[in-house]
Amino acid sequence: MTDHNPSGSEGIDLKRLVEACSRRDFLKLSGMSTGAIAAGALGAGTLLHSQPARAVQTNARIVIVGAGSGGLNAANRLRRALDGAEITLVDRREDHYYQPGLTLVATGYWTRDKTEDRNERYIPRGVNWVQAMVEEYDPENNRIITDEGETLEYDYLLVTTGLELRFDRIEGMSADLIGTHGIGCVYDTPSNACATWDALEDYLQQGGKGLFVRPPGAIKCAGAPLKMTMITEHRLRQREMRGNADLHYYAPGDGLFSQPDIDDFLKRHFPEERDIDVHWHHRVKGIEPEEKRVTFESDEDGEFTESYDFIHLPPSMSAPKPLRESELAAQEGPHADGGWLEVDQYTLQHKRYPNVFGAGDCCGVPIGKTSATVKNMTPVMVENLISVIQDGEPTAEFDGYTSCPLITEIGQAILVEFNYDLEMVPSFGFISPYREHWMAWVMKEHLLLPAYNAMLHGRMS
Repeated sequence: MTDHNPSGSEGIDLKRLVEACSRRDFLKLSGMSTGAIAAGALGAGTLLHSQPARAVQTNARIVIVGAGSGGLNAANRLRRALDGAEITLVDRREDHYYQPGLTLVATGYWTRDKTEDRNERYIPRGVNWVQAMVEEYDPENNRIITDEGETLEYDYLLVTTGLELRFDRIEGMSADLIGTHGIGCVYDTPSNACATWDALEDYLQQGGKGLFVRPPGAIKCAGAPLKMTMITEHRLRQREMRGNADLHYYAPGDGLFSQPDIDDFLKRHFPEERDIDVHWHHRVKGIEPEEKRVTFESDEDGEFTESYDFIHLPPSMSAPKPLRESELAAQEGPHADGGWLEVDQYTLQHKRYPNVFGAGDCCGVPIGKTSATVKNMTPVMVENLISVIQDGEPTAEFDGYTSCPLITEIGQAILVEFNYDLEMVPSFGFISPYREHWMAWVMKEHLLLPAYNAMLHGRMS
């Protein structure tokens, strides 16, 4: 088995897998389109929010900040739902990244081009694209100021900025170090993921001590550090190098996953079935790249250093600086530390500025910084905005749906779907959310990217 297959089908014969499916399950699948299957994996079990049958007449000025999945989805929905509105999208970025695929790039399974796209392909006609970044939010005066010095006034503001990786919170660490000195970090860009694969591939050849860190606080795709750990362990077995590797996972608290059933599974699975040592209540303070040493702070052991041959080191995360330093950020409570957007977790309307809404990673909600969450948040945000434009009240509610295809090894994953109450809400009755399944892997590898692209066009409810 090769270690990097550009076709994205390394060791996996999709036809063979389908033939191995039980007749009953195959009949269920055969009655669904590819789009329907993908939609289910992104949350078909949640309430559907349809677009109005007739476009709403309005001259409202709507500014959307952020051209990620939430912003593009919202722009397309609003363009169809409103007639006469002035819609402006603010974001300098021309590149668009399929971030759910970065784990596969960072472990050598996908090439980076599968995760790279262009924002211009998804911005609808009639939407004004301001290629700048927001420097200042001024909600008291219903305006934003860009880093180009331009002032944009609005009647309604949608904040879909995503989040910021805080490498500055780790002494000696920067994004430039990814791929060097045995350092990896899957997050944010295909470049980071590719550089991570460079460092990981060296480790797979040589073995040694591998450290995998989950940073404290709310982070995007909280399953990514776990997936990086498990796929690495599987890669080592594939190369018959597992006996030469010592793997450690460092958690900032006393859990591995927010959903209790999956947390229990992983707490058994890591030490008992994968021989991965788990260390609780550890946080990274700093790193010395040249010496390949990392400094931890531990509730029990205080401050100490560990050597490594490979380390997967994502930093903690927060809302982008202009947002977290603005009046739109949570001023108190659990979301204040990260400067997250202070929205009602159900309606996604700002708690203090009723003409402001948000969706995606920037929002201060209890769980869910995943693409599946964005896909389910955005229709609620748009529906409630349209209701407010029509002098109504926001009535649509987001139930906290999040989804994580938790890859346990190449060819196997657990399709974990749950809500604010941490209840499992599986989209497919024949795919257990409690055990590994090949179909969850097939969804991750083959179906979610087309579904994601449809979401950017605002075509999925």
